[in-house]
Amino acid sequence: VQLQASGGGLVQAGGSLRLSCAASGRTFIMGWFRQAPGKEREFVAASVWSRGTTYYTDSVKGRFTISGDSAKNTMYLQMNSLKPEDTAVYYCAASRSYLGSVYSRSSAYDYWGQGTQVTVSS
Repeated sequence: VQLQASGGGLVQAGGSLRLSCAASGRTFIMGWFRQAPGKEREFVAASVWSRGTTYYTDSVKGRFTISGDSAKNTMYLQMNSLKPEDTAVYYCAASRSYLGSVYSRSSAYDYWGQGTQVTVSS
């Protein structure tokens, strides 16, 4: 499965961006991770489309929404009320396996897209 991420950019604090991740094949779970300079990659959000289940890290709850178009094998991350601390390279990831409680671990995902830069200015 190949993943193609897009949609990053520069936005002022309080603004919005929508990231997209197109998958070349079917997946069981798709997620977003981000990595800021000098920091480890961290989990942002994930979704199991067949179960309608979504997961978010606490810092983005209420501001970010993950969604998908199963017909297009495409995942979206709508990011609202962006903060400077959201600045990072965002990566989409996917797995064809059930991840259970390890959905937030980057090592659990088999497929990764290229990163897309999100910069939030204050």
